[in-house]
Amino acid sequence: MQYAMQAGLAGASALLSIAVLFLLAKLMGTKQVSQMTMFDYVVGITIGSIAAELATELEEPLRPLTALIVYGVTAVVISILTNKFLRVRSMVTGKPLVLLENGVIYRENLKKARLDLNEFLTYCRIGGWFDLNQLQSAVLEHNGVVSFLPREGDRPATPTDLDLHPKQSKVQLPFIMDGRLLEENIRQAGKEDAWVRRTLLRQGYRDEGEILLAMWDGGEKLTVFPMDSARKRN
Repeated sequence: MQYAMQAGLAGASALLSIAVLFLLAKLMGTKQVSQMTMFDYVVGITIGSIAAELATELEEPLRPLTALIVYGVTAVVISILTNKFLRVRSMVTGKPLVLLENGVIYRENLKKARLDLNEFLTYCRIGGWFDLNQLQSAVLEHNGVVSFLPREGDRPATPTDLDLHPKQSKVQLPFIMDGRLLEENIRQAGKEDAWVRRTLLRQGYRDEGEILLAMWDGGEKLTVFPMDSARKRN
């Protein structure tokens, strides 16, 4: 009986930990790891550690729960402050550092960034730049990513450079997923369910149940991926 009660308490603590962690994650936003500042990273690790303690704490779960909430609320408050005040933002997130500019490598900024020349050259090669003469600037962003600006003569040619005027592409919008019409997307695009079904019929499909995914690009046709992968698209 006692074992069953302990197991129940452990399960309840774990569920509470998951629920609080989920709510805090939603409040703190959905940044990817590569977009996090050092503060975000440290807070995330700390919150995860406290959540693990809460999941296993049976005698005094209030202590780790309180710490979890304090860390989460503090992170949210700091995020709000960094969005509103430039001075707070520069203190918390830091400022970009120019590592290379017009053929000059700034050694002092490399030291501030805790980078040596080998690490800097590695970043350049990862970015696809094996010849430093092709770079106008290299900037270390506050999230640890190095951004590169090539010289005008070494950047890829654009349609404007070639005096071309291609038609502007649009972001494709899903109209069907897993055999179901996405009515909100269809209305947003100014279309109707009947239009979608007529378009499917013209492409040889009876209804949306045969479609795994259908994407609309702003024209009068859908890009269709059928449920049956062996079936050819018309």
